[in-house]
Amino acid sequence: MAAVRGLSLTAAALRAVTPWARGRLLAASRGPQARREASSSSAEAGEGQIHLTASCVQRLLEITEGSEFLRLEVEGGGCSGFQYKFSLDTVINPDDRVFEQGGARVVVDSDSLAFVKGAQVDFIQELIRSSFQVLNNPQAQQGCSCGSSFSIKL
Repeated sequence: MAAVRGLSLTAAALRAVTPWARGRLLAASRGPQARREASSSSAEAGEGQIHLTASCVQRLLEITEGSEFLRLEVEGGGCSGFQYKFSLDTVINPDDRVFEQGGARVVVDSDSLAFVKGAQVDFIQELIRSSFQVLNNPQAQQGCSCGSSFSIKL
């Protein structure tokens, strides 16, 4: 299965100067694919689960306040058909699934979960950007050459 890289999140610089409003969009474009395999504290990727890496948990604990969590959504767009969207939010809807690890929470709505189940959410730090990314998405078939979208397995 091909690993699919996720969207970039430049919260590192923005968090210092911008107070985050509920549901504010944090990412709109993909970052470069991680050169390392992300690891999760869970032993195996379970059906219908999202796994958080240690760096993802650490960064979420640093940037979230109170009841805030990271919302992961999949929406139509890009040249391959779908793209990831990250935002900080405080409202959990009835159709949301909450994935918690070490006090950090990632919430995915039931429609988006069908496109990311079994994937990992990681936080990558590079010289020019810091970003949350979706890695090793077993539901993704391929990404486009510009790296901003993915297609699903049929």
